[in-house]
Amino acid sequence: MNIVILSPEKQIFSGPVKSVKVPGASGSFEMLENHAPIVSSLEAGEVRIIKENGEKMTLTVEGGLWKCSITKCPCWSPA
Repeated sequence: MNIVILSPEKQIFSGPVKSVKVPGASGSFEMLENHAPIVSSLEAGEVRIIKENGEKMTLTVEGGLWKCSITKCPCWSPA
């Protein structure tokens, strides 16, 4: 699955991942390959990424929007 994390100023992350966990407005949720399409607002918190090579990465967001389709998962965040 490919994800893109954007702020108004720049692209923060882009690449293939095994999984990503985001702080949804109704609670955190995790997506894996072939996840059903979803759109959710995000609360302030951590986005936890596991890259395809197994490397773990954590990003802090101040909220935003998460949209996941079958082919791409972009995230827009103020920071």
